[in-house]
Amino acid sequence: MNTQHLAQINIARLIAPIDDPLIADFVRQLDDINALAESSPGFVWRLKEESGNATNIDVFDDPLMIVNMSVWESIEDLKNFAYKSAHVQVFRDRARWFEKMDVAHMALWWVPVGVFPTAEEGRDRLLYLREHGESERVFTFRSLVNS
Repeated sequence: MNTQHLAQINIARLIAPIDDPLIADFVRQLDDINALAESSPGFVWRLKEESGNATNIDVFDDPLMIVNMSVWESIEDLKNFAYKSAHVQVFRDRARWFEKMDVAHMALWWVPVGVFPTAEEGRDRLLYLREHGESERVFTFRSLVNS
């Protein structure tokens, strides 16, 4: 029996405020992409507010920085959603809405089954990755650490 799930945080800095017309195409897709994630095999949980998304959660003291966090049963499940579903088109179009980031903007780590990380924990894991690199504590798809 698997005793661990995979947590992920992914951040992006918008090129304009979330209500700007430049970002409208991205915002229009949020509900569908979030629903797709929630119905995907291996999906466990995602960070969201009462609105159903996480666009107003500000853990980086930057109103243009948006955060996405989720928990998955396995690395393969997350990869399948991210790169083999309709989500891939949003990923390909990201330059239309987001600034290019020259620092780590995605981090993965293992959590016990039933544990859902806070936005602050996700931020701390990402900052740890930036400062210390990949390890058993935090990693990326490039250097997978098995549970």
